[in-house]
Parts: sequence; structure tokens; C-alpha cells
Amino acid sequence: MARRPLPRILSSGSAQIARSREIARTAADSATDVLHPLITVSRGLRKLAATARARWAATPKERRGPTLLLVAACVLVVALMPYGPLLALVVLMGAAAWKGRERPVVKTGPDDAEIARLKGLYEALVPYFSVPDDPAPLFAHGGDWSGAFGEYAFDEDGRLTRLRIAYPPYFTDGEPAARARIEQLLHAKSGRGREYRFDWDEEGNRLDLSVLPALPTTIAAQRFVTVPGETVLGFTDAEAVQRTVPVVSGDGTQDAPAVVWRTGPRSTEPHLLAVGQPGSGTTSLLRSIALQALPHGDVLIVDGAGTGEYACLTGRDGVLAVECGLVGALATLEWAAHETERRLIAANRARQAGQPAPEDTRRPLWILLDRPGVLGDLAAADGRPDPQELLQVPLRHGRAAQVTVVVAEQFDGTDTLSEAVRTHTRARIVLGPAAPEQIAAVLGARPHTTPTPEVPAGRGYARLGTGPVLRLQVPATPDPYDDATSEAHRQAVLDLLPERRVVTAPPAPTTPPVLVDQPVSTVKTPAPPTAADTATDMDTDTLTATDTVSLAAAAVEAVPGSAPEPTPAPRAEADPGPAPFHTPVPAEG
Repeated sequence: MARRPLPRILSSGSAQIARSREIARTAADSATDVLHPLITVSRGLRKLAATARARWAATPKERRGPTLLLVAACVLVVALMPYGPLLALVVLMGAAAWKGRERPVVKTGPDDAEIARLKGLYEALVPYFSVPDDPAPLFAHGGDWSGAFGEYAFDEDGRLTRLRIAYPPYFTDGEPAARARIEQLLHAKSGRGREYRFDWDEEGNRLDLSVLPALPTTIAAQRFVTVPGETVLGFTDAEAVQRTVPVVSGDGTQDAPAVVWRTGPRSTEPHLLAVGQPGSGTTSLLRSIALQALPHGDVLIVDGAGTGEYACLTGRDGVLAVECGLVGALATLEWAAHETERRLIAANRARQAGQPAPEDTRRPLWILLDRPGVLGDLAAADGRPDPQELLQVPLRHGRAAQVTVVVAEQFDGTDTLSEAVRTHTRARIVLGPAAPEQIAAVLGARPHTTPTPEVPAGRGYARLGTGPVLRLQVPATPDPYDDATSEAHRQAVLDLLPERRVVTAPPAPTTPPVLVDQPVSTVKTPAPPTAADTATDMDTDTLTATDTVSLAAAAVEAVPGSAPEPTPAPRAEADPGPAPFHTPVPAEG
């Protein structure tokens, strides 16, 4: 049967109803705006009355009489004062308006989206925090998440920034593999691209998750406030260390928490190993260490990659050598080994004689070796010894001889590191993006945070000996000769570089003038045979170098009237410093 059309009044009634509702809503909003002061005062009076009623109910019965008497006296005084009732009314209306004002709504719990996220995280943890034999499981499918999650916080995007998780006591929180599974799950469910910190409380069966802010990258190379024997490797979180140093950054002067590495005879980590990906900042770390070591010691630099990243240090005061080739590197490291032995012998002799160690043995010597694996491959192809074999003596005895070794290598060359380097470098640094397994292989322990896939140059982790794993941001120390370096960073590095050694050529020898005006007379007198005459009769093949020098000196003394040779003028060139490193210096003793 065909449908009949509705009457016109019924078909157009919905539009009229909607229009009427809109008019009523507009009128109500206008009335609310006009009557807003009256509504506010009324709400305030109601709250004041409720407060007075609560105070009266809380007042003991024996004190209600005096309270009424005091209130009546105040009302009487106000009534007798000129303009008293008017002033009392104004004060009452002001108090009611202040009490009845609208306050922002305080969020007391998670919203629907946050509850859904917490439920999803709870369900994801059920397979890891539950067993079938548990009679009252804390984690169960479809269970109450509020009993397992204590404190929690979200950011503006609705992602977790802090969470406290209570897990059952039978969970194997002492096994690194079990911890790693939970941390990986929480990292994936809470949002990737951020760095999370996990604090395990084995005694209380609690796990605290928190999002860490990014370390500042605005701190450049500068003169840090440290004592000799201390080196600032970088900066970390404020709660991770107990020491701060004043620094100048892009945000102004501030106190930054620093990772300070102590070297010297009393150091437990006298040598350092830095590992990273290409472009991660290991070379900048070595430049930063060199600039901090130069004011108090001497530096030897061996650039295995040969890229010229240390050209700015060539010829500077305190920089003994900057070698890029295989032959120069071998000669330099061989000299360093002999120098270490010489310092040990000199210090031992001084101690046996009851005297302090010589000054030249107490000046720190730094050996910075970048990419030794490349030099090892070149040495193997040329049939020469591996340069790392020459580091055994400085690594083993460097702490007593004030010799510090710093080695930087990439992840793909860690298998070429010698056993001596692996054993004696107890201070470790990992820079750049790396998997937790790679970080644990270098540092000996997993970090308490989740590394992010993309990090700026100089960002990584550090561990000094058996201490905790710390986040690290190396101060920006780029190559000042690189065109890609900013002007501020270039000037910061150039200001820290020592002056270059200036070597001037010796003056040309001058011929003494010959006096031709005065006649020269010669008197021949018999004289006894001299040592020079005797020397001519001897067989020249049987004379040694010492005999020749002594006979020549005797002949000069035997000639009457012979004047001594003039003393040569002092040379104008500067002190060339230690002996050249291309020929090894033999050790004393």
C-alpha cells in the first residue's frame, strides 16, 4: 500500500522545534551573562552559610554560649557605628563574590583515552607478570588495572610520562633478560622516539618508568673549572652525579652536572676506550680531552684514519707529535714505550735515594690513538708489527708513570682491539645510536634507559670502572678548519689552542776580518816535540775517537801563543723540546 505524505504541519514541526530550542538557548545565555554577578553572589552566600553551619556544628557545646555573645557584641558595635550596616553589607557581598567565583576544574583522574591506554598496557603485561598457579593474581586478563598501577602522569598528547608498576614477588627481576623484556614492552607501548628510564626496586617489587628530557647540546668547548688530573668527559642528568661545574652555554651561564674522569697515580681507571658509529663524535671527544690536557701535560696524537681531524693541534706548545702515517705512528708509540720505562726507572731511583721523583716524570703524558684498527691492517699488509703491541707498556705501567692512554674505535673495528687495550681501559664510552646489546658488550652493563634510534653527535653512555651507566653529552669540539663548523664553535676551539712553536733559522756565520796593514813576523825557535808531532808518528788506524780528541786538545795547549777558539754566539732559535720521535730513544739502565 502506498504511503501517504505527512501533513505539512507535522513535516515542518521539527524545524520549528529546533529553531525554538536555539532561541531559548540564546536567551538563557544572555540572561546568564546579565545575571552573572547575582549568581556569583548567591553561590558565595550559600557557601558562606554552609561554612558557618559546619563551624557551628564543630564548636563544642560549652563554647557555643560565649561564641554567641561575641557575635552579638560585634553586631551591636557595627550597628552603632556610623555607616556600620552599609560597610558590613559591602564586606559581606565582597566575601560572597570572592567565595562564589568560578574556579578552574581540577582534573582528579584519567580521562577515557588515558584509561584505555592504561588498560592496554595492563593487558600487555599479563603474560609476563602472571602464572597459572597464582590464586590471587595481580595481573589477569580483564582484571583491575588500578591495583597494579600506582602513580601515573600523561603529557599534552596523552602519552605516559611517569608510571609506577607493582609486580608480583615471584617475577625474576634479578635476571637481566627478564628485565630487558619488560623494558622493551613498556618502551613500545608507551611511545617510541623518547628516552625512558627504568628504576627497579627489587625489595619493594616496584618498577618506576619516567621519560627523560633530552640532554643539552648547547655546551661547547671551554675551560672547565677542574684541578690537574680531572677531565670533563661530558654532561649527564642532575640526579645521576653529585658534582656540577659552571659552564657557558647558549642559554647563559649555569651549573651543569658533569661526568668527571680522574687520572693519575691514584686513579682506578687510568685509561679510556671510546667506541661509536661513524659521525658519532668520538673524534670530538678526543679533541676535547686534548684541549683539557694541554695546560698541564704533553700530548701525543696518532690519527689512524688519516683524515686530518687533528691538524689544528700540529706544532702547538705541549703537542709532541701528530702522526697520520704508519712509520711515524710506530716510531711515536715506540718512543712512548721507552719514555714510560725511563720514567719508571727514574722514579724508582729517586725513591731508593729518598728523594722526590724528577719533575719530568711527574708531568702527565697523554697518548691519544684514533682508529688503531686501520693502522693494524696497514702494518699487517706491510709486514710490520701492530701499533697496539707498543701500547702494552704504557697501558700496564702508565698509572705509575703519569702516562694516560685514550683509544677511540668504531663498532666495526672493535674485533681488532688487542687484549691489552680491552683489559686496561676500564673507563668506557659509547657514542651514537647503538643497540642495548652493543652497549652492554662495551660497557659491561646494560643502561637503565632505552636508547633512541636518532641522537645528535656526542650523545651516548659512559661508565667509569664498575660504576653506574650514565647518559653522556660530549661538549661540542669540532674541527675549527672544517667549513661546516659554525663560527661560534670554531672560535671556542681556537681560543683554547696553545700558541704555536716558532722556530727561527740560526744566523749565518761571520768571517773575522784580516788585518793587512800590520806586518806579520814569525820567529823560529827550537821547541821540544809536541803531542801533535807524536800523533803524526803513530799509526792512524789504531787511534780511537777518544784518543784523537785528547791528542788534538794536547796539541792546542802545546802550541805557544795560540789563542783559544772564540765561543760561538748563542742560537736564536727556541728550545726544540724533546728529542724527535722518528728515532727511538733508548731507556736508561
